[in-house]
Amino acid sequence: MEQSLSEVLLQKIQQRTACVGVIGLGYVGLPLALEFARAGFPVLGFDLDDKKIEAIHAGRSYIRHISDERLRLLVEGKKSDVTADFSRLNEPDCILICVPTPLTKNREPDLSYIEKTSASIAAMLRPGQLVVLESTTYPGTTREVVRPILERSGLRAGVDFFLAFSPEREDPGNPKFSTRTIPKVVGGLGPTDLRIACALYDAIVPQTVPVSSPEVAEATKLLENIFRSVNIALVNELKVVFHRMGIDIWEVIEAASTKPFGFMPFYPGPGLGGHCIPIDPFYLTWRAREFEVTTRFIELAGEINTWMPEYVVSRLVEALNEERKSLKGSRILVLGVAYKKDVDDDRESPSYRLMELLLRGGAHVDYHDPFVPQLRPGRKYKYQMSSVPLTAETLQQYDAVLIATDHTSVDYALIGEHARLVIDTRNAMARVLSPKARIVKA
Repeated sequence: MEQSLSEVLLQKIQQRTACVGVIGLGYVGLPLALEFARAGFPVLGFDLDDKKIEAIHAGRSYIRHISDERLRLLVEGKKSDVTADFSRLNEPDCILICVPTPLTKNREPDLSYIEKTSASIAAMLRPGQLVVLESTTYPGTTREVVRPILERSGLRAGVDFFLAFSPEREDPGNPKFSTRTIPKVVGGLGPTDLRIACALYDAIVPQTVPVSSPEVAEATKLLENIFRSVNIALVNELKVVFHRMGIDIWEVIEAASTKPFGFMPFYPGPGLGGHCIPIDPFYLTWRAREFEVTTRFIELAGEINTWMPEYVVSRLVEALNEERKSLKGSRILVLGVAYKKDVDDDRESPSYRLMELLLRGGAHVDYHDPFVPQLRPGRKYKYQMSSVPLTAETLQQYDAVLIATDHTSVDYALIGEHARLVIDTRNAMARVLSPKARIVKA
């Protein structure tokens, strides 16, 4: 009796002979490709960026927390490869879509990367393939956007090919969790799609969490990031309120954290960064409007977090005024452009907005970041700047140092000794004893 398409694919997955294709070799796709290669699967990585393909073939990592040695899993031996040739999309048995999902200028979902990738897959789609969308998006995208594009091939989802959604859960730079140790939520278009997708991820993660539909899986990812966005907005608002009262928000959070139940610490900052938290909540607010629902709580959190760079600059202006200086003409050193400490990821970093506000106010701006030697042009900001060295001589040249990212490798004692004024948005200077610099928390 001839095996069905699903049985053939399941057998390949169980035997680890199924070729896994990963589209988008960035902070999500590259670690995923490496885990499948480590588990013994043949892997074929796809990316439009020729520089990434060249770097991988040279065994040279472009993501700080991924070593060159790990990267060689994709190029050493005959089982795996990376390419910019999307005509090879008929080769993988399982295709994972890990492409960006940014917002437009009007804060509406930009699904162009998903749509173009789906069209490329449809052009080469063959019976028996599994397609999994990993890119964060609004509930309904897999079924209402990806499925119709793939079915232009003439093949039917759930019958001729299989379709699922499994949200990425990467936390770059977190030593406690990696792709290998984080449970994976999976929602399939139907029971067979779900069973195949779970079998695939079972090979590389400690636990798969099957849910009833792609929509539930899509909503799960949004909930995770909205939860963080709202709570960060809460402590950011309290930071402003408590400052007016003469209360240190950091001391309050430390004290509240001693409660063993019912409290989880979140920390204020200069704004939100990364590809998830500043963006994902607006995917749900946009989708909710189609159902005539206003997500007031989520939108308020977004407003507060988006406003934080303005608040930080206002605190800097106040501090300069007390020194009888104006922002215009002052020299400001922004410490850190990565969106979080100890990573080289500067996507949606609030440091760029801080720089914009400072430059608009007439300040002369430089930056130091040990992990970002040169600023990379993004969708909104295209600064031509390189990191300046952090030395005693350098620090003495600036009217203020603005700590936007608290990298652990930075010598904060040096800053406390030689800077004139420090605007600390991360409580980084709390570890410095008796600094000579004036410290202003913002």
